[in-house]
Amino acid sequence: MRDLFVNLLASVVAGVAVWLAQRVRGHLRLARKRGFFGIDDGTACQLAVSRHSSSSHHLSVHRGDVAALVELATIARDCGGRADLVSAEDLPEGIGRLTEFCVGGPGKNERTAAHLRSILRGVQVTPFDPETRTVAFSIGETVYRRERDREEYVFLARAWGPTGGRPVFVLGGQTAPTNLAAARYLATRYRELYRQYGADQRFCLVLRILEPGVYGSDFVELVDDVTEKAFALH
Repeated sequence: MRDLFVNLLASVVAGVAVWLAQRVRGHLRLARKRGFFGIDDGTACQLAVSRHSSSSHHLSVHRGDVAALVELATIARDCGGRADLVSAEDLPEGIGRLTEFCVGGPGKNERTAAHLRSILRGVQVTPFDPETRTVAFSIGETVYRRERDREEYVFLARAWGPTGGRPVFVLGGQTAPTNLAAARYLATRYRELYRQYGADQRFCLVLRILEPGVYGSDFVELVDDVTEKAFALH
């Protein structure tokens, strides 16, 4: 009887220890995620998105960008915060008060254009060429040119303003599906990014989406870490 009691007690202690270890790991994972994105329990973040290129209405958004916003809003929810969708023109002045996710290139997102001029000065975006049906951006001496339905690119950056505060994430894709690919990359690969950049290092990555005409936004690969070139002063 005594042995049975001892075995039962040992089982209970072991079970409690496993439960506590899982709880601790869960809290640590959540703390790392909150630190990486700069979103705490009960805080808000802001989503600024490009206007739909084929619509004259300033609040029209491509369905691919809508899907990207859902991915980013889910990140905020998982951190215990909330995401507020604000048009680029209506974002409050300043930077660093709230975490910001800026989706889309500078042609249709004035907020992205401002970040490229002031923070990501090494990133140059070429406007869409209606004759060749191509769009490209360059970082340093490397040009990333879209080949429709074959390969497309997006740069994904985390940066801070001159006074620090909360981070800004810029997802500058050549198409709305590439913006979605970058949002999914953030949502699924943030642990890897945290291990490399922690909660306080800026970064800029170039992602390539292969065969988007067949695979949509699902076939994504990391092309290069262009942090040094992207943040270079000109």
